[in-house]
Amino acid sequence: MKVAHLTSAHPRYDTRIFHKQCRSLAAGGYSVTLVVADGEGDEESDGVAIVDVGQLPGRLNRVVKTTRRVFEQARHLDADLYHLHDPELMPVGRRLKRLGKRVVYDAHEDLPRQMLAKHYLGKLTRQVLSRAVETYQRQACRQFDAIVAATPHIRDRFSEFHPQVVDVNNFPMLGELDGAPDARLSASPGESLSVCYVGGIAEVRGIREVIRAMEKVEQGCRLQLAGDFKTLALEQEVMTYAGWAQVESHGYLDRAGVRRVMASSVAGLVTLHPIVNYLDALPVKMFEYMSAGLPVIASDFPLWREIVEGSDCGLCVDPLDPDTIAGAINYIVSHPERAREMGRNGQRAVVERYNWQQEERKLLDTYRALAR
Repeated sequence: MKVAHLTSAHPRYDTRIFHKQCRSLAAGGYSVTLVVADGEGDEESDGVAIVDVGQLPGRLNRVVKTTRRVFEQARHLDADLYHLHDPELMPVGRRLKRLGKRVVYDAHEDLPRQMLAKHYLGKLTRQVLSRAVETYQRQACRQFDAIVAATPHIRDRFSEFHPQVVDVNNFPMLGELDGAPDARLSASPGESLSVCYVGGIAEVRGIREVIRAMEKVEQGCRLQLAGDFKTLALEQEVMTYAGWAQVESHGYLDRAGVRRVMASSVAGLVTLHPIVNYLDALPVKMFEYMSAGLPVIASDFPLWREIVEGSDCGLCVDPLDPDTIAGAINYIVSHPERAREMGRNGQRAVVERYNWQQEERKLLDTYRALAR
C-alpha cells in the first residue's frame, strides 16, 4: 500500500509522533512518503521519502498557500491512503475523499477545547470559535475512514461521532534514552547535581516558576535547559531572575544531545500550567524522563498524578508554586536511594506499558483494517 503522511506546520525532524508512525509503517512494508513544508528540500530517511513543498512565512500563508501546495503534492503522489496531521488539512482530506481516496485524520489536540484557552481572544470570541471549530471538525471527520487520536481523552471525544477511532500515544521507543538511575545521584567532589527540563520553553510551560524555584534549591543543584525559548522577551526576562545563576541553557539539542543531558541529570521537570489543553495531555517528555531512569517532577493534574503516583516514579507539585517545585528538587537530591527507586520504577513502567512498540501495533492494526 502506498501511504502519504501530510503536514503543513511541522519540520521533518523532531519528536512528534508522525515521524515514529512513518518509520514504523516503512519497516512494516508500506511505501511511505512524508510531505512537509519546512524548506529543507527532498530526501529519504529510514525508508521514508520526504517531499518538501517549501516554507512560507506567516500563519495565514501556512493555512492558505501552503495547504494548497500540500494538496497539489498529495494529488500528484496518487497514494492509496492519506494520513493528515494538521487541522488546516481537513479541507484537503475532504477533497481527497471526493477523489475516492482513503483518509485518516490524526487528532494531535482537542482543538475546540484548545480554542477556549486562547486568552488573548475575548471570552465570547473564544466560545464562538470553539463551537464553530467543533461543528466543522465533526462534519469533516465523519467523512474520513479513521481517526487516530493522540490521547485516550481525545479518542473518547471523537468516538462520540465516528465509529473507527484509535488512540496512538507518543510514548518513547524502548532503548532510545535508557539511562542508569544508580549512576548519577552522587556528585564527585566539586561537582553539582543537575535536574533538567527538555522541550519548548514558554510561559505556560512553567519556565518562570522553575527559574524562581532554582533560587531555593539546596546543595548547589543546577538546572539544565534543553530547548528554544518561544520569545526573546521571555528569555531576557528570566535571565534577570536570581535563579538564572543556577541554569545551564543549551538551546535546541538533537536526540544525542538530549540523551546526554538526561544522562547527567537526577530528575526531569514537566511542570506545565493547568490550562485546558494540558490537563488531559500525555507529554512525551514525561515518559522520556521515565525511560531514561529519571524521577519525574510533574504538575499535579489528576491524569498525571495517576501515572506518576501509580508507577511510583516521581513527585507531583503545584506548577504555579516555586516553593513546592524547589521542595521536590530538594527531596530528590537529599534522598538518593528513594530517587534511584523512583527512577527504576519509571523505567519499568515504560517497558511494561508506556512504550512506542505497543502503540505501533495499534497503528499497524488500523492500517490493516483499512486495507481490507
